[in-house]
Amino acid sequence: MFRTHYDLPLQRDVTGRFLPWIIALMVYLAILAMAGSMVLSDMAQRWDRGLAGTLTVQVPPLPEGNPTLDDRVRSALEVLRATPGIARAEALPRQDLQGLLEPWLGTGALNADLPVPAMIDVALAGGRIDMNGLAQRLRAAVPGAELDDHAAWLKDLLAVARAVEAVALGILALVGGAAVATVIFVSRAGLAIHGQVVELLHVMGAPDRYVARQFQSHVLGLAIRGGVIGTVLAAATLIALKRAGGEYAAGLMPDMALNQLQLASLAAVPAIAAVLAAVTARITVMRALARMP
Repeated sequence: MFRTHYDLPLQRDVTGRFLPWIIALMVYLAILAMAGSMVLSDMAQRWDRGLAGTLTVQVPPLPEGNPTLDDRVRSALEVLRATPGIARAEALPRQDLQGLLEPWLGTGALNADLPVPAMIDVALAGGRIDMNGLAQRLRAAVPGAELDDHAAWLKDLLAVARAVEAVALGILALVGGAAVATVIFVSRAGLAIHGQVVELLHVMGAPDRYVARQFQSHVLGLAIRGGVIGTVLAAATLIALKRAGGEYAAGLMPDMALNQLQLASLAAVPAIAAVLAAVTARITVMRALARMP
C-alpha cells in the first residue's frame, strides 16, 4: 500500500495536486468542529454538575442602610430555611465574593465600599418547589431580593450544547462527503488520463486489483500528506485559542483543555480521512475497471 514505484505515472497528474490541500482543509474543519463540540459539552456538564439542584439569592443593600445588609440577609435566610424542599441556605462570606469579583473588578475592589449585594447559596433537597411563590415571599420579606433559578438557564445551555454537537456531526458528514466526492473525481480523472497505460497493463496480464492498488497507494500518500497539514494547522489554532482564553481570567472564553481520550479522538481524524480516501479510490477504480470491455 505504501509503494514508491508506480507503473502508472500518477505523480504527474494535475488533478491530484490539489487533493492534499482539500484533505488538509477538511481535516482542519473536522478537528475544529469536534474540538468545539467537546469543549462546549464539557463546559455544560461541569456547570450541570456544579449548579444542578441549587439556587442563588441576591440581597442588595439599601441606599439609606436601614435595615442593614446583615439584617436583610438574616430575613432572607429565615424565609429560605422555612421553605419545604430546601436542604441548605448559607450566605457566602465576603472573601468568597471578593474572589468571584476579582477577575472582573480587580484585587481589593470590595474594599472600596462598593454597594455589592450579598449572595446566598441554596441547595435543594430534591423535591419540587414553587419558585414563583418563593420569589414573592422573598421580595415581601426583603424588598429588592432576587432569586436566580439555575435550572432554567442550564436547560437552555444544555439545549445549545446538543445543537452544537448536532451541527458538528453535520459538518463532519459534509466534510466526509466532500472528501469522498473529491477522491472519486481524482480517481476517475486519473483513469481517463492513463486509460491507454491501463489497457497495456491488462494486455500484459495485470489484474484489476493490481491497477486499483496503485491508485489506492497514490491517493493514500496524498491524503496522509494533507491530513498532516490539516492536523498541524488545527493544533496551532487550538493552542492559540487556549492561550487567548488563558489571558482572560474573567472567563470570557471557555476552557479549551481537552482530556487524553478527546485528544486521541482528534488525532484519529487524519488517519480516518486517509483510510477513507484510500478505500474510496480503490472501490472507484475497481468499479470503473469492471465496466471496461
